[in-house]
Order: sequence, then structure tokens, then C-alpha cells
Amino acid sequence: MSGFAAGEVPDGQDEFRPEEEASVDELTRAPKVVFSSTLEEPLTWANCTLVRGDAVEAVRGMKASGSGLLTTIGSLSLCRSLLRAGLVDRFRVVMFPVITRATGAERIYDGYPDVALEMIEHRTFDGRIQLVEYKPRVLEHPPLGAPA
Repeated sequence: MSGFAAGEVPDGQDEFRPEEEASVDELTRAPKVVFSSTLEEPLTWANCTLVRGDAVEAVRGMKASGSGLLTTIGSLSLCRSLLRAGLVDRFRVVMFPVITRATGAERIYDGYPDVALEMIEHRTFDGRIQLVEYKPRVLEHPPLGAPA
């Protein structure tokens, strides 16, 4: 996300497309919380608050105070810890029509607890990309009948 903060254009493009520019502008205007033990203030992206403490406790406090809609972007470890703590109300999965084994540094669901997912919404974008939204429930044990 730091590339957006610096206004970097994605590889292979000379400039942002209009819809990308609008998305970057919207993200820049939105209030953001960055959880990091290594970054220093001031942060380069506008409207950012740096939190160095326990992310789970910070998010629990934000939810208790009624801070509004909270969304995570870009951190698998943060998503895992918030899910384990029972702080995730909606779990969105976006599926792109590409299967690859060569890209990505980390498999997304490694380290997640067992989670039951109740579908609450689904959409298809441009006839290819699927967004499926679930209400998650962390399971105490693997589902009954599942292979050992």
C-alpha cells in the first residue's frame, strides 16, 4: 500500500486510469490505521494513524467505540489474529479467474483456525471476478464428519 501513498503507478502502465485515480483519491481521503512496529511517524500517506501496540486490543477498542466500518487491506497476519479473536463480522473473498503456483509469498489460509462461513452476499464483476461475502464463525474443533 505504500506505493499508493507515494502515487506510484502499477508496473506496465504510464499513468493511472481514471477509475484507478478515483480509487487512490478515495483511499487517500479516508482515515486509516496502520499497525506496525517498524514504521516511524510521520507516515507518508495522508490521514494515517500509526498504532504500535496490540492490534487485536486496538481493533476491539475501535469496535467498542463505534468507529464505523473497519476494513483490513494487505495483512494476512492481522486478518488471522482478528479472526481468531472473534472480531471479524464479515469475511470477503474475491476470486480472480487465474490459477497460479508461482506468485505470492504466502498461502492465504495457512495459519487460520477452522472457520464456518455463512454466505450473506455474492456478486460477479465484468463476468469474471467473483466477490463472495460470508459471516464467519470460528470453530472450537474441526467440523463433524470431516476427514481426519
